[in-house]
Amino acid sequence: MSVAEQQRPASAAEIRRWRQYLADERAEATVYRDLAGRRSGEEKEILLALAEAEGRHEAHWRHLLGDQVGPPRRGAVRTRFLGFLARRFGSVFVLALAQRAEARSPYDGDADATDAMAADERIHEEVVRGLAARGRQRLAGTFRAAVFGINDGLVSNLALVLGIGATGVPTTTILFTGIAGLLAGALSMGAGEYVSVRSQRELLEASTPNPASRSVLSHLDLAANELTLVYRAQGMSPEKAEFHAREALRTVAIATGPVHVKQTGGLAPAVDQHEAIGTGLGAATSSFCFFASGAILPVLPYLFGLEGVAAIIVAAVLVGLALLATGAIVGLLSGGPPLKRAIRQLVIGFGAAGVTYLLGLLFGTTVG
Repeated sequence: MSVAEQQRPASAAEIRRWRQYLADERAEATVYRDLAGRRSGEEKEILLALAEAEGRHEAHWRHLLGDQVGPPRRGAVRTRFLGFLARRFGSVFVLALAQRAEARSPYDGDADATDAMAADERIHEEVVRGLAARGRQRLAGTFRAAVFGINDGLVSNLALVLGIGATGVPTTTILFTGIAGLLAGALSMGAGEYVSVRSQRELLEASTPNPASRSVLSHLDLAANELTLVYRAQGMSPEKAEFHAREALRTVAIATGPVHVKQTGGLAPAVDQHEAIGTGLGAATSSFCFFASGAILPVLPYLFGLEGVAAIIVAAVLVGLALLATGAIVGLLSGGPPLKRAIRQLVIGFGAAGVTYLLGLLFGTTVG
């Protein structure tokens, strides 16, 4: 603000706006402290530093308000909701929401906010994005399997139920067809994931160095240094391979404890890779459950005795709500607009099911 603006008494609208900014900064700082309380190490330090930065912004609005601060106000509804989630969950979902909240900062277009504050908010968005990315990376495989499994179950079984129902067959036929589709799809998904994960683990095991090779490192001829071939086989240049091999052998010669991965030219098992992939049985069980949880929804109306158009409408509504929910969750986790992702998911799912329903109508009319 200029000197003239600082001397001018603040208007009622400005005071209201500054008070709201103050309340929002307090609420955001609380969110970061609550998230920090559920973290440890570096992530906790980063979140506490963000809370401290929001405290600096709070001080700015306090300075402008002076004796017009007034009683404490509540922050924006979305910020308070974010705080509620942070206190109870502290998951990547909360970080994804916080990332979107930072992206909506009003300071860029407000002359009463300093350029440094506007810049802070931009950087805060990137900091939170980085923290959220860590969480996204940790759950990427499971999340992909969950979204794929649930959506596959929803769309494929809805399409199956609608397609068969449109031909005019009895309700019991539709019900048992839906159940058969659920079991067949879930078993297929489970078997496919089991084979996929097992195959990937077997490929990794084939590429994992033999643990027995580590025991002979101390006996290698330093002049011949066969270990350079290991490094060259891994893609290093001859010069770099020779340097690392000599360093590894020198370390082995003076070491009294077990030889670590970096000291053995990659001659230690790739345990981390195996753990990241998971087990075949675990992947199969997850895929079976995810698919079945989606595929059961189109069948529910028929299980409860509904028939005809009523059953079709209820099944479509249930699946539609589930598609909207999964789409919104994908949007939140990806940092994109949840509504747009939800509608996209709904359109794609209903589009596939609608084609099958029309084919069923056509087939039923032809048979009749």
